[in-house]
Formats: sequence, structure tokens, C-alpha cells
Amino acid sequence: QVQLVESGGGLVQAGGSLRLSCAASGSIYRFNTMGWYRQAPGNQRELVAVMTSGGSTNYADSTKGRFTISRENAKNTVYLEMNSLKPEDTAVYYCKAVFTPPHRTDLIYWGQGTQVTVSS
Repeated sequence: QVQLVESGGGLVQAGGSLRLSCAASGSIYRFNTMGWYRQAPGNQRELVAVMTSGGSTNYADSTKGRFTISRENAKNTVYLEMNSLKPEDTAVYYCKAVFTPPHRTDLIYWGQGTQVTVSS
């Protein structure tokens, strides 16, 4: 069973930075995509940033230029560097991994989430 464990959340002032980590149990090479999503109270979970196994990235418009997704294969870890944080970035941030077996439906895994709170 795949486990994803997020860390690095916390309380930060507007304009500050945080780096989130998502450590996977086992190699992250097997995942077709890994990414970060967030959910604020009363809102639906939304995409923050995603990276494919080939290294392509995609960001939400609200995070482009401020957030950077990266990975360290040797540590089976994906990161989200968040700069110039705004109060509207406040949410629980979740790590997601997707594995697409040949001729089968996607296998999707989620972490437990880490709280990010940005004060004004």
C-alpha cells in the first residue's frame, strides 16, 4: 500500500515562504504524476501544481510565478516551494500520486494533508 506523508506546513506572515514535502513509501518513479492540491474551508479541493514522470509541470493560475514543484527521486520526495504567500493561500495542502497501470484504471493516492495558514 502506498503511503504519502506531507510535512512543512505552518503559520507564516503574508509575503513569507514555506516548503512542503511529500515523502512516498517506495520509489516515486512508478507514478505517472505527482502533485499538490489544497482545500480551504467551504471550498472544493483544487489543483496547486502537478509534475509528470517526464518532468513537465502545470500550475494553477493563482500560484504561477510564486510556487515551484520539484522532486528528489533519491529521497522519494516531492516538494512544493511557496513564496510570496498570501492570506488566500491558507488551506490544507494535500499530496497526490497517480499510477496508471497498463490497460487499467488509474490508482490514486492521497496524503493526510498539512495545514498552511498565512496571516495578513
